[in-house]
Amino acid sequence: MEPRASVRQIAGDLARGDCSSVELAEQTLDRAARLNESLNCLITVDEDRALAAARRADDRLRNGSATPLTGIPIAHKDVFCIDGWRTTCGSRMLADFTAPYTATAIQRLIDAGTVTVGKTNMDEFAMGSSNETSYFGPVANPWRHETVPGGSSGGSAACVAAGITPLATGTDTGGSIRQPAAFCGVTGLKPTYGSVSRYGMIAFASSLDQGGVFGGSVDDVALALSYMAGFDPRDSTSSEREDAWLAGVPRHGVGELEEPLTVGLPKEFFAHISDGAQHLDGVRRALERLGFRFREVSLPHTDAAVAAYYIVAGAEASTNLSRYDGVRFGHRCSGPASLEDLYERSRSEGFGAEVKRRILTGTYALSVGYFDAYYVKAQRIRRLVREDFLRAFETVDLLLAPVAPGTAFPRNAFAEDPVAMYSQDVFTIPVSLAGLPALSVPCGLHDGLPVGAQFIARHFDEERLLKTAAAYQCATDWHRQRPALPP
Repeated sequence: MEPRASVRQIAGDLARGDCSSVELAEQTLDRAARLNESLNCLITVDEDRALAAARRADDRLRNGSATPLTGIPIAHKDVFCIDGWRTTCGSRMLADFTAPYTATAIQRLIDAGTVTVGKTNMDEFAMGSSNETSYFGPVANPWRHETVPGGSSGGSAACVAAGITPLATGTDTGGSIRQPAAFCGVTGLKPTYGSVSRYGMIAFASSLDQGGVFGGSVDDVALALSYMAGFDPRDSTSSEREDAWLAGVPRHGVGELEEPLTVGLPKEFFAHISDGAQHLDGVRRALERLGFRFREVSLPHTDAAVAAYYIVAGAEASTNLSRYDGVRFGHRCSGPASLEDLYERSRSEGFGAEVKRRILTGTYALSVGYFDAYYVKAQRIRRLVREDFLRAFETVDLLLAPVAPGTAFPRNAFAEDPVAMYSQDVFTIPVSLAGLPALSVPCGLHDGLPVGAQFIARHFDEERLLKTAAAYQCATDWHRQRPALPP
């Protein structure tokens, strides 16, 4: 099977009997073993479980109960619990934790017949923009190994970019799907907040975390989303909205728009872009040839979004990560002298520097005397950011924006400057604060490294988001570009 073949191409080969699911799984496992040594994109690979799932997929293909995802190899970000699998969150704190249940979004993909190959590397507890904070070491970008793949879902993006699996799940709290997708030259989708269940997804910031997916094309990620999305009574933030269009994606593909749309260009976003401005202009020209119209819009509170995000996200991380105390599960220090010593040393040993920084920042923002000055003010800014988007959508159907200020940067480039690292998310964070759906698609190469374009839509308007991005990909071939890796 050709690396980076589309999901529908692979499904067609399986349906025709050109190859079996077991043969495909064996090929995938072999490629993972060869490439993971240099990329470090997978934390756990389970050959026995993968081959068992592949045999079940072959049974379904034979008896006529297959779906378009049956037999498709997939990797899952190691923030999702899967029953019986080690689930580390990229942290020493959970290095030996085996999940006793499966996340809803992952179970739905398993029920569709996907073949789980492994769990992907990630920034520790999804806190990072470069995939350098993992306890299991940094992930290399398949395009240029000395550069980062983006974070925190960099392992998943690298896995798809390298052609190990055609699909990989990720999570996006402030850009953790879209930025790695841009850096690795793949398609990455962050759905509307609440559209994909968070049950079984280890929490970082509960009001921001959203599961999503990477693939080689818009059609690939739309197909996966159609199985992942849907109401889950076990997630209190899960939306009960039913989307008939989304349910039809597995049968009909993404499809075409009935008419071209009006796309907004946020002037505050384009004022900060360094590398790749000409590629975003190329996206605009490609869509204009298809009849799309463009107009400039303003999102005036963009500059305040990063600061507000890191207060809100840090505060929620401080609360969510308080459960890791060395008592019930997770890392436990040896020979504690007292209960206080157990808490202090277990957490000190189990968490890395970036996680500690965010816990301390969040705890400070929630403390007496600072709650109103920091946390409450950040939430007010969050509301203003959301209102900026809603106002813009009164005059346009979608937004086109950059994903990151530049292309993938060298490893350790911001090791001594966390604020500069946080600024890498300046174009993705506002979307997360507003809970909107957004998609990163490849739109060019700058100095040999991929550039991504970000499409942003109204809440639950994934249909127009995906159809617009699919129209762009039909008119261009940037999403078909491959890094130079062994076959």
